[in-house]
Amino acid sequence: MGVEPENTLRSFAAAQRAGLDLIELDLHLSKDGALVVMHDAEVDRTTDGSGPIAEKTLAELRALDAGRGERVPVFEEVLDAVATPLQAEIKDVAAARALAKVMLERDLVGRVEVSSFHDEAVAEIARLVPGVRTALIAGRYGPEVVERAVAVGAPTVCLNIRRLTLETVEHARAAGLRIIGWVVNTQEQLRLVRALELDGATTDFPEIKRTGRFTA
Repeated sequence: MGVEPENTLRSFAAAQRAGLDLIELDLHLSKDGALVVMHDAEVDRTTDGSGPIAEKTLAELRALDAGRGERVPVFEEVLDAVATPLQAEIKDVAAARALAKVMLERDLVGRVEVSSFHDEAVAEIARLVPGVRTALIAGRYGPEVVERAVAVGAPTVCLNIRRLTLETVEHARAAGLRIIGWVVNTQEQLRLVRALELDGATTDFPEIKRTGRFTA
């Protein structure tokens, strides 16, 4: 998020106050198996620490400053802190299995959509959590991303707006897929979202909500 330290409870509260339709967050597993909310695989960019998340225990991660005195949150904390529906991005199959356990325990199928760049992670969460809504994310792609999404049963594709073409949009529509564009932070990108009649967009700046439907 562009106005608060990203992937912190502070940022999620701000997104909820802005009235966004969906809040996106990123999940990694700590060394001791906790679902940690952070974008990068390493803590260097967004905290005062260094090194991979996977090599740190939850206690070690909790000791880091994630910006403005915020702690690195775990997934369950975000669930308890905000009521807005969530899109949880998972990085691998191991994270899919850990997330599936929480979703089944807390009956989150109606509240949490699960996304990933990794086809196998999308397929795994769909296998483990019947009825879960999934989305396949792609940064570098062509029209073949549609076949990938269909193969893993994802009804939505989240696509890099800078590479999105009318051909891909039409191909996705023909397959019955929803299309979300990312990251939409400028008016030019917003105009493209509207011109292509996308189903939504991901943004770092909640104030853009005034001009369309977005997730943050």
